[in-house]
Amino acid sequence: MTLRWLDHDELARRLAGDGGANASKIVENLTAQGLSLAVSESLTGGLLSDAIVQVPGASATYRGAIVAYATTMKSALLGVPDELLAERGAVDPDVADAMARGTRRAFGADVALATTGVAGPTEQDGQPVGRVFIGLAAKNSAVWGMTFDSGLLVTHQERGHSERAAIRRCTVLVALSLLLDDLGPVSN
Repeated sequence: MTLRWLDHDELARRLAGDGGANASKIVENLTAQGLSLAVSESLTGGLLSDAIVQVPGASATYRGAIVAYATTMKSALLGVPDELLAERGAVDPDVADAMARGTRRAFGADVALATTGVAGPTEQDGQPVGRVFIGLAAKNSAVWGMTFDSGLLVTHQERGHSERAAIRRCTVLVALSLLLDDLGPVSN
């Protein structure tokens, strides 16, 4: 697993993108390659899956999702080692990686994406509000770490989202952007 931290500027660039367009491009790309996708979500609680299933034709490639919100469900449903969860908590890059790998196994998917983090209002497992890890299990597995600060969230808060909702929504936008980059351009 490769851990890559995304800085403020890269997060801002990714948040400026169109999540719906990214989801459409992901579905198009996966369909063209004959690949399947599944996700597991913690802090996003189904928002990532919803973004994907909003795309007409997603059923050609999308296998499904597991919302493992409770820490115990990460172990029970996704096979995240209990020792890892006990030692580091649910908000950890190795947990995001294990979630993605467990999702890939559970669904028999070619590509799996996982989200875990702290949406607030208080810290969790010693991690600050806004800390997020996104795991990818695919040919080029990776984990991205980031921390959403108030400067990154202001646009989403102005649209009527609370900080908690903005962190969750921003995580989906960044996850879609990262997956799209990893898949590369659609080849016709």
